[in-house]
Amino acid sequence: MASSSNDHEENLENLFEDYFEQQIKVMYNNIVEYQPTLPRRRAYIERNREEGHNRLWKDYFSAEPTYPPHYFRRRFRMNRALFTGIVNRLSNEIPYFQHRRDAVGRYGLYPLQKCTASIHMLAYGCAGDMVDEYLRMGETTALLCLEKFTQEIIHLYGEEYLRRPTPEDLQRLLDIREVRGFPGMIGSIDCMHWEWKYCPHSWKGQYCRGSGKPTIVLEAVAPQDLWIWHAFFGPPGTLNDINVLDRSPIFDDILQGRAPRVEFIVNGHKYHRAYYLTDGIYPKWPTFIQSISIPQGPKAELFAERQEAARKDVERAFGVLQARFAIVRNPALLWDKEKISNIIRACIILHNMIVEDERDGYTQFDTSIFVEGETNRSPEVDFSFSTNMPTNLGNMLAIRSELRDQRIHERLKTDLIENLFAKFGHQQS
Repeated sequence: MASSSNDHEENLENLFEDYFEQQIKVMYNNIVEYQPTLPRRRAYIERNREEGHNRLWKDYFSAEPTYPPHYFRRRFRMNRALFTGIVNRLSNEIPYFQHRRDAVGRYGLYPLQKCTASIHMLAYGCAGDMVDEYLRMGETTALLCLEKFTQEIIHLYGEEYLRRPTPEDLQRLLDIREVRGFPGMIGSIDCMHWEWKYCPHSWKGQYCRGSGKPTIVLEAVAPQDLWIWHAFFGPPGTLNDINVLDRSPIFDDILQGRAPRVEFIVNGHKYHRAYYLTDGIYPKWPTFIQSISIPQGPKAELFAERQEAARKDVERAFGVLQARFAIVRNPALLWDKEKISNIIRACIILHNMIVEDERDGYTQFDTSIFVEGETNRSPEVDFSFSTNMPTNLGNMLAIRSELRDQRIHERLKTDLIENLFAKFGHQQS
């Protein structure tokens, strides 16, 4: 009896062992059969980056380049001296743009290749892999170059080329406006919408307007020479110009007492605030002068004609900015709004650098005729202003009320109408 029970227990143990072995085999086969495919390692492509640099150097930067200067100006959007100055400063001050060895001791991409790839993507609005065949640079590397290039352009040149007008700048602007019949005017203000193709779905409700495409707003001020003095980027596209103005820092310096004081005389009346030319949506403040929608009489017609012509300066600035940098004209293809903001700011900085470099070649006014002490220089800028002027809430409220005084607006507009007719009325047929 004892032996039969032992045999029975032994048979049960064998059955359990066989069962567990079969289950383990089934589980193993399932794991092998349904194992997910592991990501493959990215294949290395030998692009011969030295050949790309040598071709670029021979085509544009050698003593006898293949392409003449006007080809360089058209494809790089600036003169060669300006571009080489940017490349040299980036390579001297920014480690990423320096020509260094990699982990295996081989030299990496040259600064010329990195900057050229960035400029071509900004100028033509092309994808990252479009520069691969000529510059021998991968797509991810090209996109990283664009990101670093825009960041460092803002870091190195933003303080100089995104600044508010200094007293010297204001004096030059006011001199030109005196010739055009608008004393005290320092530019035109308007807004531009930039389409955001990859706007997050949860944000489209606040960025879509009208056409249903999400956009981001850029508010800018530009005078006749197309230098963009003020740029405020970031509000969603559902906001109109007035809503953007409420968020804009354009009047912060005036409210805080840091702005240079401008004094000018129009039609015998003295004013203390500079103003901008705008379209009809902006409020009737002394700092904004609109056109006359239905002009009655020769004076009103002349004013409307001159105001609408001068107000187009900011529209021209938007057009030139989009023509120079197609990435701003095409829909933004990035997901990160901060990177999009860096791109638009870098494009504005480069635009202002080009304007400064080429302004003397196309300006229509010679400001050298205005010298200190002449009687024909009516607008004056106070150069002794203080950047540490103490302010309080009472002062800010008083300045705010002055900036929004509709009576001063109406008087200034009437004086400008009389001034323009007295200056250019004899040219009317």
